[in-house]
Amino acid sequence: MRIGAVITAGGLGKRVGGDIPKQLVKLHGKAMWLHSAEAFLNNKKIKAVVITVPANWQNYFIEESKNLPIIVALGGKERWQSVKNGIEALPKNISHVMVHDAARPFVSQDIINSVAKTLAKDCCLVAKPVFDTVKVAKNSYVKNTLDRKSLFLAQTPQAAPVDLLKKLYKKMEKFRDFCPTDEASILEKFRVPIKIVEGNAKNDKITTKEELDKFL
Repeated sequence: MRIGAVITAGGLGKRVGGDIPKQLVKLHGKAMWLHSAEAFLNNKKIKAVVITVPANWQNYFIEESKNLPIIVALGGKERWQSVKNGIEALPKNISHVMVHDAARPFVSQDIINSVAKTLAKDCCLVAKPVFDTVKVAKNSYVKNTLDRKSLFLAQTPQAAPVDLLKKLYKKMEKFRDFCPTDEASILEKFRVPIKIVEGNAKNDKITTKEELDKFL
């Protein structure tokens, strides 16, 4: 098993605000995406790293990564299309892939190692348990309460064999109205078992200005 990583940085992150994509915002003196990429570059189980980037910022990422063994690929219109492009850019000898959000810059080596171990037998995703009480509402009125024991918040990495994902991308051509929000959604659609690797708050996604401020 040879594992590659695809870091998704193809969006513009407009909810954070500012004049540059959020993945280029500096965190502790380093661009957000570099924190994510270096976590995988520094792990011996990862044999290749691809970063998917916005078309208008491609040269910027190429310049920032020129001294690192990183493959830069163009992002797509939707997240899953960016990941597909990233997987196509992986070296041919990569058999399995971990897909990770650039906006989760502090993924731990323990999580990456746990995903790699699980991936030897199962497709998997990182997710953290829900501890808050979750209500279902309609028109601002509570309808019912969900059993939080069975609820998890999806994170990344999400991982699967490369050939499996490529096969499922071809099957998706028949489902024009299906727009998955992550790799687990694709696996679910085609009834592929997915094992959970437990995540944590440090691996939360930075989406808004308030969330970014927590890490500054």
